[in-house]
Amino acid sequence: MPQNILITGATDGLGLGVARKLAGTGNRVILHGRRDQRLQEVADEIHDETGTRPDTVTADLSSLEQVRRLAAQVNELTDSLQVLINNAGIGTGEPDGRHRSTSADGYELRLAVNYLAPFDLTLRLLPLLQDGSPSRIVNVASDGQLPIRFDDLMLTEDYSGEEAYCQSKLALVAFGFSLAGVLDGVTVNSLHPGSYMPTKMVLANGADVVQDLQGGVDAVCELATDDRFAGVTGRYFERVRESRAHEAAYDLGVQDRLWDVSLKLTGAPDPRPAPMAS
Repeated sequence: MPQNILITGATDGLGLGVARKLAGTGNRVILHGRRDQRLQEVADEIHDETGTRPDTVTADLSSLEQVRRLAAQVNELTDSLQVLINNAGIGTGEPDGRHRSTSADGYELRLAVNYLAPFDLTLRLLPLLQDGSPSRIVNVASDGQLPIRFDDLMLTEDYSGEEAYCQSKLALVAFGFSLAGVLDGVTVNSLHPGSYMPTKMVLANGADVVQDLQGGVDAVCELATDDRFAGVTGRYFERVRESRAHEAAYDLGVQDRLWDVSLKLTGAPDPRPAPMAS
């Protein structure tokens, strides 16, 4: 049965490959991108390939106001989602990873785009995912993970793009573990889609290609739609092989602290039950 699938960062690289494959198997895909012109080009290409033109939503994920607007756009387009793929992100290089940059909200840029945006978007789209149950959330993470510097979360001292990127990806994985523990009918898994695939992120950083892009595309699509992952939740994968994330991601204290600070930073709705009054 065709599914309603939202893919962030769907205009190039891994996200584009995933969009093409999932649209090609008859699903209704909603494409997110930062630039409307490029989004329309991709939608046209997929229409030419499949005969069906995907819906598109535009937002710059470095702005939480635009993340909220993105969630509202998706709510206008559909009354349910079966899959949310949090793919959009920025790497260790561009924008210049040697120098600290901030988001529209004043947050460290990689934390804002790679973690706070999907945290906020996911929680705002949970009602659609619950209405589409059984549904799935797939977080595109990385095996590059480092513990979160809670005493300097925005990395104002001793900044490096690599640490910022790795901290943001550990945060995304830890959030996936936390969220999986409070949802019924919606699974949440994270994956490392491949090492140094030929994506814009990798090529802009001048790195040598190690793994093929198609293997990453296939892995994301399998976690999102394959029957063998039905009901599987709270896991971390390297492509489709279950693996272990950084140990800090499993620390319940880290998860709880991260959840609380993320709610404060984003203003996202909290899906956890309210504590009982004493």
